[in-house]
Amino acid sequence: MKFMVIVPASKESETGVVKPSDAEMFEKMGKFNEEMVKAGVMLAGEGLLASSKGSRIKFGSSGKTAIVDGPFTESKELIAGFWIIQVKSKAEAEAWMSRAPFGEGTVIEIRQIAGPEVFGAADPTGELRAHEEKLRAQIEKQRS
Repeated sequence: MKFMVIVPASKESETGVVKPSDAEMFEKMGKFNEEMVKAGVMLAGEGLLASSKGSRIKFGSSGKTAIVDGPFTESKELIAGFWIIQVKSKAEAEAWMSRAPFGEGTVIEIRQIAGPEVFGAADPTGELRAHEEKLRAQIEKQRS
């Protein structure tokens, strides 16, 4: 099972400024990531730049879109980073992420990644699932 672990932004992460005092946190996070890599759990993990460097695209009627540049004011709705992990169960994902080196008050979110099996009744012929599996194989081939 694959899971995405979502790390929320904070006022500090939204400043985009790395302070010397952050070095200890980066070291702890590096060690945690190394443990997950050695265990074969971590597939990807990245930090994200502040929302001031990003944008949002709002989809409207008739296919019109509006692009809004950051920063975005509600930091509680922003993401500062993520991991993609592969484990046997949600309980195992929770066990790994319970060890993440975050300070008091941080709340991270764990969400299972939906694979082609979610198409269900919307894919009575299996055509959507086959297409999705072909795309995933193509992505893997490009990565190697």
